[in-house]
Amino acid sequence: MTPTHDFPGAAAHSVAVLACAAALLLGAETVRATEPALAKSGGAAQASAKSAAKPAATSPGKAAAKPAAKLAPEDLPPFAAEVAPAAVDPLEHLRQRLADRLSGGTADSARGSSEVRISTRSTLAPSSPAAAVATASRAVARQPAKGGKLAHGPGAGAVHWGYQGEAGPAAWGGLKSEFTLCKTGERQSPIDIRGGLAVNLDPVRFDYQASKFSVLDNGHTVQVKLAPGNSITIGERRFELQQFHFHRPSEERIDGRQFEMSLHLVHKDEQGRLAVVALLFDQGPPNPVVQNVWNNLPLERGEAMPAREPLELAALLPNDRRYYTYMGSLTTPPCSEGVQWIVMRAPQSLTAEQIGIFSRIYPMNARPLQAASGRRILQSD
Repeated sequence: MTPTHDFPGAAAHSVAVLACAAALLLGAETVRATEPALAKSGGAAQASAKSAAKPAATSPGKAAAKPAAKLAPEDLPPFAAEVAPAAVDPLEHLRQRLADRLSGGTADSARGSSEVRISTRSTLAPSSPAAAVATASRAVARQPAKGGKLAHGPGAGAVHWGYQGEAGPAAWGGLKSEFTLCKTGERQSPIDIRGGLAVNLDPVRFDYQASKFSVLDNGHTVQVKLAPGNSITIGERRFELQQFHFHRPSEERIDGRQFEMSLHLVHKDEQGRLAVVALLFDQGPPNPVVQNVWNNLPLERGEAMPAREPLELAALLPNDRRYYTYMGSLTTPPCSEGVQWIVMRAPQSLTAEQIGIFSRIYPMNARPLQAASGRRILQSD
């Protein structure tokens, strides 16, 4: 907003500021010659304004006092008399003279008009180059990141979440509106599976093939993406395999027991419903399928590494296909609910070295247990 000049109060201040500007632009000698005139002009304008503002003393029966006389040109200082009659603002004249000087005189005026705007605000320029650099640095630091989003981890611009500290599981629900279910959901995973009802469940039909695959370190786990063509069938529903990934230690527990690691195979049907098969791992003999994944780990986080040979996916599964099932959620943000969990009852094995390879990358990436909240858990007998 452009400041206004309210004579007489602001006049003297404005004149002083303009004098400083003139000193910088017109040269010290010109300003020293002008300052007395400016002071006299400011004083005369002040006196005139005070005289005009002072109410005339009247007595009953007498005519009202004559209005204060205007200043005649000869009463003005040389600079002001040169500008115009007394009604002309000397500040405007100084602006015009500065504009003429900066625009290069009449030659520049012929090419186009120039205007110099002088602010009477008390903002001060930095006193030194170092101060100017510091001011600029502070201004840049105050600017938001491009797009207004946090840039952390492998996904620049994505909201950062993790497993420890301020962005850990307890904070997930408040990091982003889409993550609210992580805090408010009533059917969250993982859970401690206890007291499953033993019933005659239909077996899960696995249709897993040897498939091309790639390995990605996504900043939260090691994830494997496979070529299309792998699926499971539960009842009459067919779910296509999307990806699988690892957690250490296992997120699921069976009657309070936690395992060294777990693997989640994430599937989706045509309606977008999710089904996750969880495999549990104890320490023991080597697992060749997992070793094939480790052999194709990428060098850089966030970059998928195409594997050299196909993955024998069916070899991941235990011979004992009995399972637990319950309704839960994703175990990572956005913690979407309505996920059917299939937790295989028979654990698989990994060597200490195979466990250690993952531990070097992710020592702990398991969400804490969530309340079962009276959910029904079924187990195949």
